[in-house]
Amino acid sequence: MPVLGLLAVMGVGHAQPSGSASAAGQAAQSTTRFVDGIAAVVNKQVITLYQLEQELKAAKAQLAMQNIQAPDDETLRRQVLQRMITEELIRQEARRLNVGVNDAQLDQAVANIAQRNNMSEPQLRAEIEKSGVTWDYYRQSLRQEILTDLVRQREVDSRIMISDGEVDAFLRSQSVTGGFVGGGQPTAGAPAGQAPAQASPMQPLGLAQILIQVPESASPSQVEEYRREAQDALARIKAGADFAAVAAAVSDGPGALEGGDMGVRPAQGWPDLFLQAVQGLSANEVSDIIRSGNGFHILKVTTRGPGPQQSAQQQVPPPPEVDSRANQMAAVFQSEGPMMVTQTRARHILIKIDQATSDERARTRLEDIRQRVLAGEDFGDLARRYSEDASAPLGGDLGWLSPGETVPPFEQAMDNLQPGEISEPVKTPFGWHLITVQERRTEDMEEEFKRMRAREVLFERQVGPAFDDWLGRVRAQAYIDNRLDPRGNQLNRN
Repeated sequence: MPVLGLLAVMGVGHAQPSGSASAAGQAAQSTTRFVDGIAAVVNKQVITLYQLEQELKAAKAQLAMQNIQAPDDETLRRQVLQRMITEELIRQEARRLNVGVNDAQLDQAVANIAQRNNMSEPQLRAEIEKSGVTWDYYRQSLRQEILTDLVRQREVDSRIMISDGEVDAFLRSQSVTGGFVGGGQPTAGAPAGQAPAQASPMQPLGLAQILIQVPESASPSQVEEYRREAQDALARIKAGADFAAVAAAVSDGPGALEGGDMGVRPAQGWPDLFLQAVQGLSANEVSDIIRSGNGFHILKVTTRGPGPQQSAQQQVPPPPEVDSRANQMAAVFQSEGPMMVTQTRARHILIKIDQATSDERARTRLEDIRQRVLAGEDFGDLARRYSEDASAPLGGDLGWLSPGETVPPFEQAMDNLQPGEISEPVKTPFGWHLITVQERRTEDMEEEFKRMRAREVLFERQVGPAFDDWLGRVRAQAYIDNRLDPRGNQLNRN
């Protein structure tokens, strides 16, 4: 997945612009027009010009914090509004799915961020406010970031299936190309300006992009117009313009206001089209224009190999720890010899949250089922009757699970159980679960662990484009009236 922005946009409210003004208000209309004006309508939700101006100020602070030159106000305002529209669509989808982020989840996320940055929460708050961002705004931004992840997990991640055949083919490719599976050593990043050696498929690779999106309905002449936009952007970069500044000004990609940054992954975690485009490029070098089904891309290699550590400010809100995870994957593929892992065999009953089943009702149903199990009814029989998971016909049996195979809330609850114990209801992005542990064992999981990590790499390769496709469908089905950028309306109906 791409690395999300340093400052996710705060959720737009539900304020409606007033239709009339008092005599006093009319006298002050020139100074309050941003309060009453409409920037965009997303289905039935209004984004006001006042809200847009507040986000514009935050975007300027964000760019300054990243040392990225901000485009002119008109251009930046259009970019910010596009991001606000996207995030409003995600919030609306979250409400439809009955997905939310409560204060306890938000507090835990803040605590995790402080811990990752080796500071206390008061120290983290001081760092945030020193950057010019209020603490309330930061928490609201982080809530949006978590909400986006939860919606993606429900609507995209759960639909991506990696077959055993794909894993086998990937592992064979590592051996053929001298990857870590075959015992090869990782290739260090080449110095700037020097072509890198053949990189290992598992070597961490960071990319940024400028995307000029092309609507599916675009005519040949319109496609050429978009191509010229991409050519102009590339020409500016070759003439010495900063890649991040150009991205902030013209990119239609989700990370435009973060300089186009898409994060760091194992090299094979990027789409083949991107890998081919940056083959032979060193850190800080830029690709030619490439064409995908989504539009025209210009890529920049931000890092090869382990990336530099970021400051606390540069991790606000923090992206997933893709840098460290990419390095961990590389170490796994490089390692040889026994890898002893404790596995757990577990069953579960899943009740999903949807329009027909509220969060509270799902939890209450599982509490009732738990009492029935404690009273002597068979867990497997109840799973067959009530579970909404694919494991229901098996009595909820999930087989032997290794660390990392389930989402963190599920794994944490499972790990806290002794064999024969039954959990309290546990909430994950997929709904509410009742978990019971049957037994545990310790096994040499070297090959299995490599297969699991290979599956993760293949998943990373698919999830970004899949999320973009999903978001495109959501946009196409929505009513969007972007009053500042007519072209934005065309892209929204892509």
